[in-house]
Amino acid sequence: MLPSPAAAGLTSVQALLFDLDGVLTPTAEVHMRAWSRLFSEYLRSRGIDQPYTDDDYFTHIDGRPRYDGVRAFLASRGITLPEGTPDDAPDLETVCGLGNRKNRTFNDTLEEQGVAAYPGSLALLDAARDAGVAMAVVTSSRNGTAVLAAAGLTERFGIVVDGVLSAGSGLAGKPAPDTYLYAAELLGLSAGACAVIEDAPSGVAAGRAGSFALVVGVDRGVGPETLKRHGADIVIDDLAELIPFLPAG
Repeated sequence: MLPSPAAAGLTSVQALLFDLDGVLTPTAEVHMRAWSRLFSEYLRSRGIDQPYTDDDYFTHIDGRPRYDGVRAFLASRGITLPEGTPDDAPDLETVCGLGNRKNRTFNDTLEEQGVAAYPGSLALLDAARDAGVAMAVVTSSRNGTAVLAAAGLTERFGIVVDGVLSAGSGLAGKPAPDTYLYAAELLGLSAGACAVIEDAPSGVAAGRAGSFALVVGVDRGVGPETLKRHGADIVIDDLAELIPFLPAG
């Protein structure tokens, strides 16, 4: 899938703001499996016949902070649970408890299998560095630091706005633009000087709401039309497609 002429807008940006899971690393697949296991088992335990599907992930969970995803999915099945606290044990039947149960499964899988960055994403990171373009990671995941370390990407990013930092700073999660705007602020740049690169509809919507110079949707399965509908200026299959449009180094 080739970028549209709108990709030429990259030539004037000073920074690229990347989502992590599904954009730089294939950890979105690990998250999907962890969510599927959590909610499939939970629905069975409650005797609910309507199964959990990948559509549930893309509609209610993808790109959102973990507890927001739990809350949104449960609401889709007419289930209301006590909120609990982030310190809840994974076995507690609270919003936070279920979120922590999913996180335990994710971390176990990450430790067992590891993760490698997409080759096209590495190529873009190298090209952006050589072109003098600033870069930051903006992820809803509280596991962002662990994923970056597992993929050998830690040293590439001086600015990482993850779920832990967002919660501590009181920043609203995606689809609100707050986390992306905060990353731009930390880089000393305006939104108009930055491009957002996202694979999740909620993240694309965050980029659009923040009035960033360019919002790039990466189609890892949700579909180009969905990404465009949520505000993507262009949709690509692989980040390497953007390299010809970077500023000259």
